[in-house]
Amino acid sequence: MNGGPSGFHNAPVTRALVISSALFTVFFGIQSRSSKLGLSYLDIFGKFRLWKLIVSIFAFSSTPELMFGLYLLYYFRVFERQIGPNKYSVFILYSVTASLLLEILAIAFLKDPAVNLVTSGPYGLIFASFVPFFFDIPVSTRFRVFGVHFSDKSFIYLAGLQLLLSSWKRSVLPGICGILCGSLYHLNVFCIRKAKFPELIASFFSRLNLPTMGSLPAAPTRIVAGSVPSFTARQVERNYPSPMLSTTEPTEDSIATLVSMGFDRNSARQALVQARNDVNAATDILLEAQPH
Repeated sequence: MNGGPSGFHNAPVTRALVISSALFTVFFGIQSRSSKLGLSYLDIFGKFRLWKLIVSIFAFSSTPELMFGLYLLYYFRVFERQIGPNKYSVFILYSVTASLLLEILAIAFLKDPAVNLVTSGPYGLIFASFVPFFFDIPVSTRFRVFGVHFSDKSFIYLAGLQLLLSSWKRSVLPGICGILCGSLYHLNVFCIRKAKFPELIASFFSRLNLPTMGSLPAAPTRIVAGSVPSFTARQVERNYPSPMLSTTEPTEDSIATLVSMGFDRNSARQALVQARNDVNAATDILLEAQPH
């Protein structure tokens, strides 16, 4: 299992988020102010510090947290490729806002003015992403080490556990808040999963999706005679018949993106042909073709 093609292909929002988080962390680290990051009771209910609320969304308070956090943010770009930049931006806004509100409520309940109760960083977004990761990302390989069963998803869980315990109580609290927000999103409370930004805003962010450099043209995929298409592939052909053969073969990166989501390779290729190599449209075709 992987996050699809390497780099930020079809993931402009993730790219902007990763770069912003890294720059904020490095900036405060150079100024030796990383230890001052985080939220306390006085920061919110005493001397209201708006800058800390903003910084706490992006900047990590230590190098190990930055490494594991950016790795997880980078991996979870698979969700942006799956639902599209528009809906993924809504997911980010919802996760960050809702988890921040829960953290403020927890700080108000604990009322400890002496320490920073919540560490800094996009913990809400990262741990909210673990909910769709658990439910929507299939396991592709399983293996055993010294008799203990593992899967390819285990490495992501271990990285999340390391980040969750990186600052102990200060990181556990925002992690729990993020999981709660992710669960509410998964349950589609207030139909949040259908929300989208207006097209004007979406078109602005779509300009961030610059072409990926260094990609080699994909070789044409041949269908072996006698091969039997999968159920999903047959459903794609039935629901979306092609009036004529497409002259443009889907790129290998696009096929790999859909395969990383758990779809059959042949079904992914046929859906991309129908969608004219539009990954988001092909995802919709494949989801509609799945048996319910």
